[in-house]
Amino acid sequence: MKKEQSTEQQILEAAKNIFQSKGMDGARMQEIADKAGINKAMLHYYYRSKQLLFEAVFKNVFSLLAPQLNTILNDDSSIEEKIRHFTNDYTSFMMKHPYLPNFIINELNRNEDFIIKLKNNTGFPNLKKFKVQVDNEIKAGVLSPIDADQLFVNILALNIFPFLGKPLVKALTKKDETSYIAFVEKRKIEVANFIIQSIKK
Repeated sequence: MKKEQSTEQQILEAAKNIFQSKGMDGARMQEIADKAGINKAMLHYYYRSKQLLFEAVFKNVFSLLAPQLNTILNDDSSIEEKIRHFTNDYTSFMMKHPYLPNFIINELNRNEDFIIKLKNNTGFPNLKKFKVQVDNEIKAGVLSPIDADQLFVNILALNIFPFLGKPLVKALTKKDETSYIAFVEKRKIEVANFIIQSIKK
């Protein structure tokens, strides 16, 4: 059993690296098998198709992020604290998994049903408590009136774009890899402050 888990983990790690460098369309099952140190028949024993392997890699990585998001969205902290925690944790996570935003966008463009399948899994982030909190803080005079869905998408967009548009961001701001990393690290505070200042009364 341990050997099976070890082999599957090797496959997922190899696939993650190949998908990261070549994308879904550019990845080849033979290359993934070679990287994992197994033959192609063994790879197909675990994953019958590249699509299934891609989904497994995506779910594996997403399963690391989803609990963090759910914890932040559903704890008892204020909206301001949630924004700060989300921005910090999301940016840290994306710095470790920089390929994930492109994974998501490419997969949504190729296969809209994929996110529906993912959404039906247990642990998919739930905005219900976040929305109630936003409404309550508006009523209490803490926040200016704003639609909770709009606020969440604003938070998501401002955090995801530097990773999704990394080559463009680096070119426009004339940053090399080292200064880009420092720039993104600084955004943990900059983005949170920007959003909070825009919604606080």
